[in-house]
Order: sequence, then C-alpha cells, then structure tokens
Amino acid sequence: MGRNSHKRSRSHYEADNRIGVGQTLSHLKDSTTSTASPSSDANGTSPGQDDDAGEWQQVESNRAKKRKKLPSKEKGNYPSIKHSAQSRLQHYVKLGDLQNLALYLLADGPSPQWCSVSHHANVRKVVALMVPGLEAGMFNGSIPLLDPSVSEQSTANGLETSAADSSSLAKKEEEENSPSHPVDPPSTLVSPPRSISRASPDDYYPKKLNRDRLPIPLQPLSDIFEHIWPVRTPGDDKYAKMHSPLAAMLISPIVKSKDEKRGKGPQTPTSSKSWKNERTPVTEYVASTQELMQEGYVLHPAHYNGTTLAAEETAKRELDKTSVADGWIDAPNVTMLTDEDVSDKDKESDPILAGQKVLTMDCEMCITSPPGTTPQEFSLTRISLIDWDGNVLLDEFVKPDKPITDYLTPYSGITPASLQNVTTTLPDIQTKLINDIFTPNTILVGHSLDSDLKALKLTHPNIIDTALLFPHPRGPPLKSSLKWLAQKYLAREIQKGHGTTGHDSIEDAKACLDLVKQKCEKGKAWGTSEASGESIFKRLARATRPKRDKVNPVGDDEARTGAVVDWGEPTRGYGTQAKLAIGCESDEQVVAGVKRANAGEDSADHSTNTDSTSAPTGGIDFIFARLRELEAHRGWWNRSKTLDNEELRNSTAATSAETSLSTIAAQTVAHVKEVWDALPPCTAFLLFSGSGDPRPLAEMQALQQRFKEEYRTKKWDELSVQWTDVEEQKLRRACMDARLGVGFVAVK
Repeated sequence: MGRNSHKRSRSHYEADNRIGVGQTLSHLKDSTTSTASPSSDANGTSPGQDDDAGEWQQVESNRAKKRKKLPSKEKGNYPSIKHSAQSRLQHYVKLGDLQNLALYLLADGPSPQWCSVSHHANVRKVVALMVPGLEAGMFNGSIPLLDPSVSEQSTANGLETSAADSSSLAKKEEEENSPSHPVDPPSTLVSPPRSISRASPDDYYPKKLNRDRLPIPLQPLSDIFEHIWPVRTPGDDKYAKMHSPLAAMLISPIVKSKDEKRGKGPQTPTSSKSWKNERTPVTEYVASTQELMQEGYVLHPAHYNGTTLAAEETAKRELDKTSVADGWIDAPNVTMLTDEDVSDKDKESDPILAGQKVLTMDCEMCITSPPGTTPQEFSLTRISLIDWDGNVLLDEFVKPDKPITDYLTPYSGITPASLQNVTTTLPDIQTKLINDIFTPNTILVGHSLDSDLKALKLTHPNIIDTALLFPHPRGPPLKSSLKWLAQKYLAREIQKGHGTTGHDSIEDAKACLDLVKQKCEKGKAWGTSEASGESIFKRLARATRPKRDKVNPVGDDEARTGAVVDWGEPTRGYGTQAKLAIGCESDEQVVAGVKRANAGEDSADHSTNTDSTSAPTGGIDFIFARLRELEAHRGWWNRSKTLDNEELRNSTAATSAETSLSTIAAQTVAHVKEVWDALPPCTAFLLFSGSGDPRPLAEMQALQQRFKEEYRTKKWDELSVQWTDVEEQKLRRACMDARLGVGFVAVK
C-alpha cells in the first residue's frame, strides 16, 4: 500500500467482491443440497413437501458412544516411565515418591522429578508389588544365590551354576570392567554409602540391569525392568529407627497449608477445612478382644468363656500365674460390652456416656524383686480413680507385701516417707473396687492400662486405652507417651517432675479422661493417622476414571478403585478402605488374587482365594500386593501379635527353610514375571522391597533397650550390657542399611 492509501470501508470491500454474508450462506446451502439425494433435501423431505416452516431438527451424534482407542507405540502416544539424564535427582528416591507416582498416574499426585514419565494420562492401571527380602546384595554378588553343594552341576530348572560361581563371576566382572565394556560393574549396584549425608550421585542414581551379568535366578527381571533404583524407607536418623514401609506406600499425607505449618514439637492440632466433628458414644472406643490380646492384657473370662479360646486362655493364665489361685480378681457380674447392650433410650438420654459408668485409673508402682532379677516385679504403691466429671473417687497409697528394692521415685513419686504409716494392702484395694466402686456397666479408662491392672492383679472386660485411641504417628509397636499426647491435644504440660520428683497419678488420670472426652466430641478419626494422613484408597476414590476406562462410557462418573492382595486378613489393617481385599496363604494365591483384581469378576478364578468379596467388572485401578515367602525364608518376617498370622508365619518359615535361597529367589522372580505377563496394556508396574535387611537393626535396638532398662536399676559395674560410641555407631549403620531397599518401575 502506498503512503496516501487508506483503509477500505466494508461497503467498498463488498462492492468489489460482489458477495456478502447472505450470499455466502446461500452458497453453502446450495452446495449442501447438491450433495444430498435427488429425491430428498438435507432434512430428509421430498422436494414437493414443505420443510415445516424451516424448523430446526436435532440430530444425535454417535461420537459419545465410541470408546477411545488404546494408545499404541506406532502412534507415539504409548506411556512410559524411564530414567532420564534430565531428571532432577539430588537424593535417594523415597517410598513416598513411588506413592506419588501412582497418585500422579491415577489421581491428583504431583509430577515426579526423579524419573521421566511420558503420556501419563494413557496409563490405565497401576500395580504395586512389595517383595520383602529382595536385596541389592543379590544383584551385585555379595549375597550368593547358589548352594556350594550344586556348584558343579545344573539346577533342576536349567540354571548353570558355573555362570554364577563366585570365581567365574569375579572374572567376568573384571572382563566387563575393561574399556571395551564401559558399563557399571555389578558391585556398584545399590551399594549403601558410609553416610547418607555424604551420599554421592553414584549412590542414589539408578543402575542399568544387564542380563548377562545378573545371577541366573534374577535374570528374568532384566526382561521387565531397565534399571534398578535405590529406594529409601522413611525413618528417624536422630533415634536410628525405621518407619513402616507399608504405611509409606498406603497412607497418603494430607498436605498442610502455610498457616498450618508451624514449628517442631507437639503442637495443638487445628481442624482442617474438611474436618467435621462427629460426636461418638464412649462405648465405641472400648477395646476389642483382639486389641487387648495384642497389647498383652490378661483377658477377663467374659472375653473367652464359651469360645474355642477358653481352654487355651485358662491354661495360659495358670502358666503365667495370673489366675484366681495366684491372687488375681476377675471383676464379677460384668459382661463384655456389645452394641446390643446399649439401648437406644440410653443413647438418646446421654449420647456420649450411653448409660455407662466411666472411671479413669492411674497407678504408681515400685520394684519389689531382688536386684538383678529379670524380669523385674512391680508392685502397686498408689492408686487414683476419678469419675467422668473429674471427681476423685479413690486416691490411696498401698503397702506391698514384699520389701521394696527400688522406689523409682523419679517416675513414681513414691518415697519411703510416703509409705511410712500406710497399712492398706493390695487385697484391701481389690475388695473396695469390687464391692464399693465397680458396677456391671463400668468402663475403665487409662493409658497403657495393662501395667496398672497387672499391678492390681485385676481383670476387667471393658477397657478404653488412650494409647490405642491415639496411635503413634509411626505405627505399632511404638506408643505415644501420655505427656506428649497432653501437650499435643490438650495443650497441657503434665509430668513436670519426670526424672526428679516423679508423676502425679491424679494429674495423669485427668489427662486421660480429657483425651477420651475430646475423642468423643471429635470422632474416631481424631488423633489417628487419618487426621494427618489418609488411606491411598480413599484419595483414589475422589478421582474419576476417564471415559476411555469407564465400564459404561455414557454413564455417570466412576470413581477410581483400589485393592489389597496380601497374606493373612488385609481387612484388619490397610485394606479397610480398599474396594477389594483378598487374603492369601501363599505367594501363588497372591498372584492369583492380582490376576483376579486385574481382570474383574467376569474372568476371575476363585479357586485359590478365600475372600468372598466380588471384584468389580472391569477390574481394579490400583492394586497393592505383597509376596512373603522370600521374606520368611530370610528371617525378615517379624513376629505377629495375632495368633493366626503368627501360625502362618511359622508354617511358611518352616516350609521355606527346607529350600535354598536361590530356589526361593527363582520362585519369587517367577511369580513377579507371572504377574507382569497377566497385566493388561498400559499398566504401570511398581516393584519394591520396602527395606533392606532389618535384622541387624532389630538386634542393636534390643541391645540398646536392654541397656536402658538395666541402667535405671543397676550400678554401672553390674550392667551385663555396655553401650558405648562403638555400639551407637553400629546402631546407626544398621539403621542406614535397613532403610535402603531397591525398586523397579516399568509400563506393560
């Protein structure tokens, strides 16, 4: 355009082109009509018919009924999870990172920075398989997987031992470390550093799996996974403790806002925006028979009379000298409280107490066993009892029938002067409780009340234990102290004389009572992991499936589902919130359970499963499963507090003990391969060990605990255990090794 040119008006433009909006629409209509059948117009009417004054017609589209096609590698949209040189990896991958990866693929998790994820929206399912007992030493040769007795022959499944023999393996490593084989030697596969704080990228970066350089039982893993990742289990470096790997994977922390993030130490919790108080009757918090057994309570006959446990519990009490013949008293005329015992009328008149008499108890004890005796004998020296309104019903000192060898004044507050003129005995207190205080509807409240009842030589069927109501954040067997609970939930300082003048039993009893009252007002989830975290299955349920994965593409939104396939009874623990929980008694049943959860009910095989819950049509979105035969063989499976799980552990350990480590490892890898082969396309597969070898850590922790117990009651030269800097460093090293496991990721 020239300098004197100007912008053309709309009228000039239409005059030159001889066409306007109306003409354009007319041309489009004519072109549409010309493509239609000569016997009908675009609306399906014949030329001689009226078009009904040009009314609009709605045409349904079939597009919504079509299911989106699966991604394919040819189209370049197939999902993948790989290690990338651009990954922001500056420390060890944590178990929480694996959890976040699963949530990123299926729900609302953050994008992972430690690996490269392509086309994550096309991942349809996630399977997380935990294999305790799988250790880095199996891959780098430090843990041999073949028996010396078969070093000169092939195994039954065709595994030639010469390839994995230590001497030949060392020679092969030397050859492959030459310039012509610029690959990391097996000895560098996930080797723990001397210190986590001094870890280098060589320690926490993944290592590529090379089939030819792996022990033969583990070689099938290289066909599934490209890298082996060092994965660190959560723990406490200060106190050299390892936290639960199960909780790290299956409990999702609730993200706190900036206002909720405060300093360290026990702080009074604030209810989040989503928190809603649910007033709950105190009867809902009475401990079950199973819980009392797990905590070591001496059971009242009401818990086992008329059951299969009657003979066993009676014999156990006689053996432990906790029977009536040994001076113990079973609270009479009291039955185990059930829902049927609480009438609707009681609930309406008092929604919290529900017609029950709640008494809070706290006792102080002294040692009456001779010095050096193990286990030590504790005898009652003070008992305090308060009612629901905080009134003191009983507060008396008690004179033991045996000489006191240690008053434990820094903890009990009892001194020789406290008992100087005391004549009340234990039978006197038992009689007063039974005849004057206890009623058939009495509920006893206390913190770790089992020790108090043992000192009283008393059993009661209805117990509320604040140590159970407010579980330790890191899970059992740890317990939160009453002092810490009072600081956190009541903003109250108690036991200020701990270690000097001792505790006040009335003060402790009132703290327990206020904790229970708060729990009744807030609800069952208050003070549990659900207050600061939630089940991963609950979080997944808030996410919806894409239309591609819905059972009914044109139906309502479908929530993501989760399943737990584990040994024993998963519904007792982390499987409570899952859509499907399958209990198993062997690794073979675990594999069958994963197949069932993946495929859904239509093609499920129930022959090897003992669970009756139906798998939903279309399968489960997130599946957590655990193989335990390798764990049992290596002695990693801890003792269980439940009788059925303990029997299962003992039988599995006895059976696997007859088999070599190489055979168990090969069987475990075969199970992993079977799970992989059964996965549908676009399924992410997460395999992790959970931890390293926990046995040295458990041994050092037991040694430290024994030292602490003896140090409180014995002189330095009488200690059978010494705890110096050498033992402290061994403990920390064992903790560091135990917290370092392995992990693998792939997409089918």
